[in-house]
Amino acid sequence: MSDKHLLRKTRKGTVINRASRKQESEIIRALDEVIGKIKKDQKIDLEYQRCWYLKAIVEGLRKQFPKIEFHHYFNSTYIRPDGGILFIKDRNGKKYPILIAEVKNQGTNDLRVKEGLSVQSKGNAVERLGKNVIGLRTALSNESIFPFVCFGYGCDFSPASTILDRIVTIAMFGKLNKTYLHNEGEAVKFNRGSFYFRNEKWSINEMVDIMHDIAERSTQYYFSKYGKKNFLKD
Repeated sequence: MSDKHLLRKTRKGTVINRASRKQESEIIRALDEVIGKIKKDQKIDLEYQRCWYLKAIVEGLRKQFPKIEFHHYFNSTYIRPDGGILFIKDRNGKKYPILIAEVKNQGTNDLRVKEGLSVQSKGNAVERLGKNVIGLRTALSNESIFPFVCFGYGCDFSPASTILDRIVTIAMFGKLNKTYLHNEGEAVKFNRGSFYFRNEKWSINEMVDIMHDIAERSTQYYFSKYGKKNFLKD
């Protein structure tokens, strides 16, 4: 049985969502290659986190913006991007995110049409994505980059699908399939992130190329802002 069929059965509560697991494993494989490339090029400390706890995000925001009130309810709540978060560490152990990666597969209507079934509503994966992006953008409020990328694929993201405008809205009305790393604007800050969406599945090599570009340029940004010597290992 294909992953897309398994995903459909999951929605009926009959099997585990193996499709989602496969998506995660592929983006993790891509991330492993990115880490290898960075370590080959730079003598720096990297740290990978599977999730980012709201407690840690709020603690960081309180230090960065002491005059503004921040709140969360539970210490156990976290944001968990499918590809996790990759950080660069300075000599004092402070961490700076250089890559945050998501992958979303959405759309089984192509299968339903072939089977003569009615078309289902769209949007669940996109709504969850929007929630994560809000939290991650806020966590990076003190920086001038947003090293976030999401790879989406499936019939819900075909050129004729109006759901693409939901993605564009999350992207602060930036273009899809284009990397936005550095914030734009002056009085208003557009920290868009990068949203790669299409009908066809993204290959590991494609994800590696895009993610490595983001991680490499993010590293250079921190070198420029905080001093390269503060990150290089002896």
